[in-house]
Amino acid sequence: MKGKRVLLTGGTGGLGLGVTPAVLARGAEVTIPYFDAKDVERLKSFVSPEDFARIQFVPANLTDEGSVENVINRMGQVDVLIHLVGGFSMGKTHDYSLREWKRDFDLNLTTTFLVCKHSLRKMLVHGYGRIVTVGSRGALQPAGQLAAYCASKAGVVALTQAIADETKGTNITANVVLPSIIDTPTNRDAMGAENASLWVKPESLAQVICFLASEAAHDVRGAAIPVYGNI
Repeated sequence: MKGKRVLLTGGTGGLGLGVTPAVLARGAEVTIPYFDAKDVERLKSFVSPEDFARIQFVPANLTDEGSVENVINRMGQVDVLIHLVGGFSMGKTHDYSLREWKRDFDLNLTTTFLVCKHSLRKMLVHGYGRIVTVGSRGALQPAGQLAAYCASKAGVVALTQAIADETKGTNITANVVLPSIIDTPTNRDAMGAENASLWVKPESLAQVICFLASEAAHDVRGAAIPVYGNI
């Protein structure tokens, strides 16, 4: 990815702390939208000062189309989109509020639609693009008390594969990874750490994501790749 302009959403989050250093190590020029400046500060301890200086940080609300357009217009050209933003929540369907349902779909699916839509417009002009999104094992194997999460992540898979079909015949690809539980501080706090050794490490998932975002994956289109760890 040397010299490629990469839009990396969620680059300061739990998964991003594994993916961002891997993308920078491959020579990319990285733009990271952020919502909380504290997350930007946290990232400093995961990358070298030289690499940190190569990141363009842009404040943004990725559920707002105007905000997404602003981020992408500031980039000028988008060669690679790696979309990590998403959220996890639980609750039985009969108890789940419509507000929570809409929040989950906004965070997981609406953000994916908006960043893909506006990145694609740039990619089609320049005739090149790599899109990598993050679904979930739950998108293929839904579980109880995870209806909104699984349904919204299934939408991410369908959207990504639809984009892959739309871009046939071009040098633009779209693929989605399907992790199980990712070993992040948030997940350890929520579920305990006793089984964390079986979960997917962010650094491991980063290797799959970086491959899909690279020149080497030019023949991989519409794939939904399971990255389940040992669970």
